[in-house]
Amino acid sequence: MIVWLNGTHGAGKTTTGALVQGLLPNSRVFDAEKVGETLMDIKPALPWTGNFQHWPPWRPLVVETARHVLDYTGGTLVMPMTVLVEKYWREIGAGLAHHGIPVRHFVLHADQDTLRLRIEGDTHLGPSTFRLAHLEPYADAARTWLHREAEVVDTTRLTPEQVAGRIVAAVHG
Repeated sequence: MIVWLNGTHGAGKTTTGALVQGLLPNSRVFDAEKVGETLMDIKPALPWTGNFQHWPPWRPLVVETARHVLDYTGGTLVMPMTVLVEKYWREIGAGLAHHGIPVRHFVLHADQDTLRLRIEGDTHLGPSTFRLAHLEPYADAARTWLHREAEVVDTTRLTPEQVAGRIVAAVHG
């Protein structure tokens, strides 16, 4: 199975993903951003679209990589990855369903002020205009489709450990 952790930058996906992996036996973290980074390393470069998720190969490569890893290892993949374009989420979900891979889709949510403070105060990655620029697209996706398609966990006033605990409880429940 896949435990997909969606949400915008600053919501806690990476931190939560590592904690969830530690609580779920036989699980691994697969960061689909690495698939995008691989595509970004192609020389000469693919035509730039502003985001590797817009490249048509990214979505099926994420599906196929997850499928092959699960075929090889079994267990659970914890995937912390922002997907804000509904069409892309549907494409990934359909690809995983085609291979019979169940997905538990969680959105880690926080209010805009909290997200801004987290991004601006990030001591690991530093403040990021890229991450800040995704706050409004996240809010649009949350209003229009994302929160209907997932189990929403409000991280605003929870510790990462509490968020991970809620996700693991939901997966086991």
